[in-house]
Amino acid sequence: MSALRSVLFYIGYFAGIVFFGVLFGPIAAFLPLRRRFALLNSYNRFAVLWLKWTCGVRYKVEYQAPLPKGTFVMLSNHQSEWETLYLQLITSPVCTVLKKELLSLPIFGWALRLLNPIPLDRSNPSAALRAVISEGGERLKSGLSILIFPEGTRVEPGKRRRFNKSGALIASNAGVPVVPIAHNAGDCWPGKTFIKRPGTITVVIGAPIHANGRSAKEVIQEVERWSDEQLMRISRDYTPPK
Repeated sequence: MSALRSVLFYIGYFAGIVFFGVLFGPIAAFLPLRRRFALLNSYNRFAVLWLKWTCGVRYKVEYQAPLPKGTFVMLSNHQSEWETLYLQLITSPVCTVLKKELLSLPIFGWALRLLNPIPLDRSNPSAALRAVISEGGERLKSGLSILIFPEGTRVEPGKRRRFNKSGALIASNAGVPVVPIAHNAGDCWPGKTFIKRPGTITVVIGAPIHANGRSAKEVIQEVERWSDEQLMRISRDYTPPK
């Protein structure tokens, strides 16, 4: 039954990309940035709701403090595609750091380009890091908050990779706060199988972490400590990295 429900989900998931992309993409291209985000993110809302209807995957959000006023950098663990959809709805507009290859996908990639993401070229890590830091600062100056997955790739549930410092560097250089985020989306949307498991995803949005005047190393260590505490609480058999 889970396999059949997952197939139904993916039918709607990909049909939604075509429908929303073809219908809203050309319109969004002529809209101001904030309205562009609101229009194109209607697909994200659809996908999260469609997952609930077809596969029984719900979510709950715990805010440990209000989001800061002004721009900030969100740092989240990465387990599945679910968080790439949902976390763009936390605040708007938001700029996401993502794989450069995604921008070449028909329809989906074209719509992504309209959201001013920061493309990451993983073939040249050192150049990619410099580009992310430079472009991240520019996005913050233009009024966009930033979403980064500092593990750099999806990690199986119950585990975490060491966080890279790019997001902390951007926040420290710009003097904006970091908002840490932890979730267990991989428990319901595993990264290595198409089958979705019914259940409730818990998303924890932490209190802002002050980055102004602090080193990126100090900031990212605080984010990792907080993430480990939350993942031990909400994940099954969580094992922090050594």
